[in-house]
Amino acid sequence: MKLLDLGGNLGTGLAIGAGAALLTPVVLPVLGALVKPVIKAAIKGGMLLYERGEVLTAEVKETFEDLAAEAKAELSQATPKVKGKTAKAAAS
Repeated sequence: MKLLDLGGNLGTGLAIGAGAALLTPVVLPVLGALVKPVIKAAIKGGMLLYERGEVLTAEVKETFEDLAAEAKAELSQATPKVKGKTAKAAAS
């Protein structure tokens, strides 16, 4: 099969596999030591972003509630009630 023939022979493949198997216990701890601070920094950044999002969400919610309360107060002042009905409904 031409697709699987990469130009090497069985000996080369075995040598590469054996070398990788021997170097893996040495290389993985080194890579782990290099990658761990990067992953930890990404996690910290995500936590800070989440906390800022919570604060922003609370501020937006408070602003919306204030606006809704103001609108409700303006509506109650604009249409005075007469015995449970608005003045316009009572006049008709």
